[in-house]
Amino acid sequence: MESSSPSAPRPAVEVYDTTLRDGSQREGISYTLDDKLRIADRLDAFGVSYIEGGWPGSNPKDMEFFERGRARGWKHAKLTAFGMTRRANSRAEDDKNLQALLLAETPACTVVGKTSVLHVTEVVRTTLEENLKMIEESVAFLRSKGREVIYDAEHFFDGYALNPAYALDTLRAAQRGGARVLVLCETNGGGLPWDIQAVVSKVAAELQHPLGIHAHDDTGCGVANSLAAVLGGARHVQGTINGFGERCGNANLSVIIPNLELKLGFQALPSGKLSEVAELSRFVADVANVTHDAHMAYVGRSAFAHKGGIHVAAMRRHADSYQHVAPETVGNVMRVVVSELSGRGSVLSKAEELGLKIGEGADLETLNEIKAAEARGLSFESAEASVALLMLRRAPGYTALFEVLDYEAQVGKRQGTEMYAEGIVKVRVGTQVFHTVADGNGPVSALDAALRKALAPMYPAVEHMRLADYKVRILDGTEGTSAITRVLIDSRGEQGDWSTVGASPNIIEASMHALVDSIEYGLVKAGVTHATGPASARAQASKPAAAARSGSSN
Repeated sequence: MESSSPSAPRPAVEVYDTTLRDGSQREGISYTLDDKLRIADRLDAFGVSYIEGGWPGSNPKDMEFFERGRARGWKHAKLTAFGMTRRANSRAEDDKNLQALLLAETPACTVVGKTSVLHVTEVVRTTLEENLKMIEESVAFLRSKGREVIYDAEHFFDGYALNPAYALDTLRAAQRGGARVLVLCETNGGGLPWDIQAVVSKVAAELQHPLGIHAHDDTGCGVANSLAAVLGGARHVQGTINGFGERCGNANLSVIIPNLELKLGFQALPSGKLSEVAELSRFVADVANVTHDAHMAYVGRSAFAHKGGIHVAAMRRHADSYQHVAPETVGNVMRVVVSELSGRGSVLSKAEELGLKIGEGADLETLNEIKAAEARGLSFESAEASVALLMLRRAPGYTALFEVLDYEAQVGKRQGTEMYAEGIVKVRVGTQVFHTVADGNGPVSALDAALRKALAPMYPAVEHMRLADYKVRILDGTEGTSAITRVLIDSRGEQGDWSTVGASPNIIEASMHALVDSIEYGLVKAGVTHATGPASARAQASKPAAAARSGSSN
């Protein structure tokens, strides 16, 4: 590992992002053109060195991406087009793929060529000598047109294992052609870190030329192999945000970059940008419509979440006792997960995290209630809003903003009509009672609508909340229809997102518990401390139930 004094500049590693090309090869991902442009803009603001936009010779969308990309003012990154060497027994200037790279008009081009004698003779089916010419002439042609060229040596490590001398010859061919960086590709993802480092070290000593690494994650070592290559002498790292990619994925830049900067002492980003990595990771997942991995190192929501009572107790005395870095350095936060495994310290820490003041002894009462509730089937790990309410309800002076007195859900189908769902609720707010009915696309949707309808006249803030997700889990399938059902509701409002939980053998009851918690917490989160609706709401509350029913809405 390279080291430097605090005043000396840190050695640099180039970050080459291929989320838009290799990342799009992950099963289930299909970026639109606008998706690609949004991700590219964010990557540039983040400060990567290169953004590989796609393969312009393969599809019209990638070519249009480069056309629109030319009009953007890139601040940090060089936009890069990807392609392959010329075809066997042809001229570089006549090759359609190389011509497409030029039409992309990017400052840099990445060219992939064959390293392994197996691929040259059995896949491309040409001679070893012709392959060397294909590499050198393709790189030289693009250099003659003013392009910076990055050479990707495909299957390098497998090729080096088969025939080290020829693998090095392919790199020398790219070197003669004028490639600025020679990237050693671990294409099959089958390598292990110690082997990668050893080979990179030998190549670095042999060629004395800038080297890069492009790793895949088929052994689960994509990140480790990339870091090992850097220790072996590579100063250019290719990968994707969140490790998106074909098969098991590419090396994960969301993890590689923090390791380079925080563990190995390299500079991979402009100063101050590392704290944006967690937000970038979530942004790319959202655009790709992929659930963000909560347990991803550094950037996952659970990366700095602490559940064990011993851990939390230690961290209350010293924040670093169970954290290898400060979460803020990567834009993440420390969280305490309250569960049946927690101790009193976990409850106190959670209260502090949520900004709550709880009464003396309330921590023990809350802890006992959590343990009892989890024994009944509740789980508070992913429902922090329900935990907050347990504490709030024990806080001095706290009074619930409303109370649900009765509720009913009806679902049915009448002859010649579609399915219908109707929810009816009776809610007390202070001294007033509201009795409302509403339709929905299911019983929970109908109850949610009826509850909001009842509360809106007194608490207009409910109009800005919505149910974002609804998850159901049967805890013991062997009990059949008597099994405990756990319901987790994710809600969203102007103040952010929150989650609540309910559990019961009856799915409607479980859902109602989670719904009530969701709305009560949402009101508290919005800063509501008392009814704020118009005086006319009092008059409405006194109307007969039939009149209230007549005002039901979809």
